[in-house]
Amino acid sequence: MTEAPLTRTLVIEREMPHPPEKIWRALTEGPLLEEWLMANDFQPIVGHRFSFRATPVANWNGVIECEVQVVEPNSRLSYSWGTLGIGTAVTWTLTQTESGTRIRMEQSGFGQNQDANYKGAKYGWNKFIGNLERVMERMN
Repeated sequence: MTEAPLTRTLVIEREMPHPPEKIWRALTEGPLLEEWLMANDFQPIVGHRFSFRATPVANWNGVIECEVQVVEPNSRLSYSWGTLGIGTAVTWTLTQTESGTRIRMEQSGFGQNQDANYKGAKYGWNKFIGNLERVMERMN
């Protein structure tokens, strides 16, 4: 019997004073997504393959290959997130609250030997979600 490999999951949650519909736009409209995350050719269609593109750095070409897995408008979005042969999944969950929306970002599938990737993702997602909050403040 073979044991399943151990994986880690990164979870970041924030409360935002905006309705889920407004946050959904920032998560799914390419130009808005580019403002807080990266250049992309995203479309909220299950099965759509797309990429996020950033400035290349040493040992990374700046491209993250992805595929949309789940689209539940205004509540849940999930896509694969693969780079350098490392495949994870990113899932966004939006839950309406009395004062706005609780946003939950979960990136799952970090393998046992991916501590550096996990730490990098933790730093990166906190920065990106901070960018998202700034974009949300100036959106109509």
